[in-house]
Amino acid sequence: MRRWWKVTLTAAVVLALAGWIGGPYVKDWWLVRTACDGVLPSGPVRELAAGGGHFTKAEASAHPRLGDYGCGLYFEGHGEAKLVVRMTAYTGRDDQDAEFHDAFPLQGFPRMYPMPQGLPGFVDAFGNLQFLLRCPALGEDAAGRPRRMLVSADIGLAADRTSHAVYETVVPLVNSASRHLGCGATPLTVPKGDAGPQDPDKGRRAVPLTEAKGTACGWVARARIPEAAEWQVEPLMNDMAPAGRCDLDRGTGPDSRYLDFGAFYGDWSNYLVLSDGVRSGLTATARCDGEAANFTVRGSQKIPGVGTAEKRRLLEAFAGDQVERRGCTGLSVTG
Repeated sequence: MRRWWKVTLTAAVVLALAGWIGGPYVKDWWLVRTACDGVLPSGPVRELAAGGGHFTKAEASAHPRLGDYGCGLYFEGHGEAKLVVRMTAYTGRDDQDAEFHDAFPLQGFPRMYPMPQGLPGFVDAFGNLQFLLRCPALGEDAAGRPRRMLVSADIGLAADRTSHAVYETVVPLVNSASRHLGCGATPLTVPKGDAGPQDPDKGRRAVPLTEAKGTACGWVARARIPEAAEWQVEPLMNDMAPAGRCDLDRGTGPDSRYLDFGAFYGDWSNYLVLSDGVRSGLTATARCDGEAANFTVRGSQKIPGVGTAEKRRLLEAFAGDQVERRGCTGLSVTG
């Protein structure tokens, strides 16, 4: 009898210890499995949370009638909750405009990075992934504009933001948001390859103008820019994104010069052309997919061979290339 009790007690201790050890891992499995409606891929999520300890909580908020949906997943670290991934989606214009105003304050030229071609979005200066998708199931708004959904996704600072796991994690969230809000957008697919969103700490990806052909800023290779051999261009464009840039620069230090060309698609961008940040006062407009498109240029005050007339010519070349790529109409250069 005593021996039986000893065996039973030992087994109970072993089971209790196993439960105590295994509990956090069971919770990890459950949170990843159930967070954000269960669409998060386990492997990529764990890669983004590498070194962050166990997962601690998941959250979700849905108001379909108000046109917003969001969710997030967190892990432990130094005694407080840490972000793994968080997503918020909006189908309301006011919410979308507010998000764009945060991403593009009045100067209109904060740092931004392109997503791979085929994804309708960009990475803003804060590292948020911004997707803008058309919602065929929602029709048009009161102004006759096609309804759209803006999805803003944030990845925690502990993650390698250049990892392909970022897109493997976020793209399913975008598709899930479309289902939650009745958007009806064509589902996105995760881009192939190893490159994740660009990271300012990883340096620029500029190329000489002579090597720009075939990039999203290939127009500069045929634009006959004065002293073209001394210039480089950083292509920050994606043919499906609501915003993009072609940034040109030459020289370093006190003798450096720059020309930045920006394209912004949607009625939300109308305020940008009135901002003080468009220093040259040169802008172009067009109609693209039922809404306004605005094109701007800013640059150094004194660039040899590039005065106001030349900047206007280059802006027209840039805007003309964008209009052709997107099938826009009614291009007009002002200023």
